[in-house]
Amino acid sequence: MAESTSVVMATYNGAAYVERQLASILGQLGADDEVIIVDDHSRDATVALIAGFNDARVRMHRNPANLGVQRSFEKAIGLATGDIIFLSDQDDVWHPEKVARFARAFAERPEVTLVLSDARIVDRHGLQLQPSFFAIRGGFAPGLVSNLVKNKYLGCVMAFRRVLLDKMLPFPPDIPQHDMWIGLINALYGRAHYIDLALVDYRRHDANASPTSSNTRGSLVQMLGWRWALVTGLAARAYARRGRTGR
Repeated sequence: MAESTSVVMATYNGAAYVERQLASILGQLGADDEVIIVDDHSRDATVALIAGFNDARVRMHRNPANLGVQRSFEKAIGLATGDIIFLSDQDDVWHPEKVARFARAFAERPEVTLVLSDARIVDRHGLQLQPSFFAIRGGFAPGLVSNLVKNKYLGCVMAFRRVLLDKMLPFPPDIPQHDMWIGLINALYGRAHYIDLALVDYRRHDANASPTSSNTRGSLVQMLGWRWALVTGLAARAYARRGRTGR
């Protein structure tokens, strides 16, 4: 039996792009799949545009106040019911074969718990800036230590099995990025598979929600603080799991 799919998205003032992104996703999903959207108190037409799809597979939840991108994704992931959970940005465009390629990777490799692909970097108008995200990041590597030093887990090109949920949720406070946390959890408890194809148009523009991008860096103190938050979060999660399992 085919595994069910959930796509989780956090939106905030995304009216300029969210219609095209949602259309690119829905065309690849089955009747029993779902898109979970948590809107982080948008002040533009985002919510109305999503509602305009009038698609029963789209389940939207609105935050009563702005909680930020990480807490919104945490909420969306917790609401997902699918066997395979995709992360989605509000402003990208999925290539038509993305879901099928990921589903095939999971089906052919039962031991794999997280799959990710390459992405084409585009500007606000959809014009190509770089043909490969991972080419400019030095390629993908799944290891724990290497990703603490230089994160390679990009959320908009990731999907993971439901089995990881109890290991990743809730997100610890003060982590720099939810996708980095999910990738590190998978490095500890699962196995990753990389598809060396650009299956997403990854849009970079001034209104991106993420606090950092591939060409910006925080201060050294901030970066060290983020790494410390990740390490302590992973250690606390491992200790808690050991207590539950008795080993």
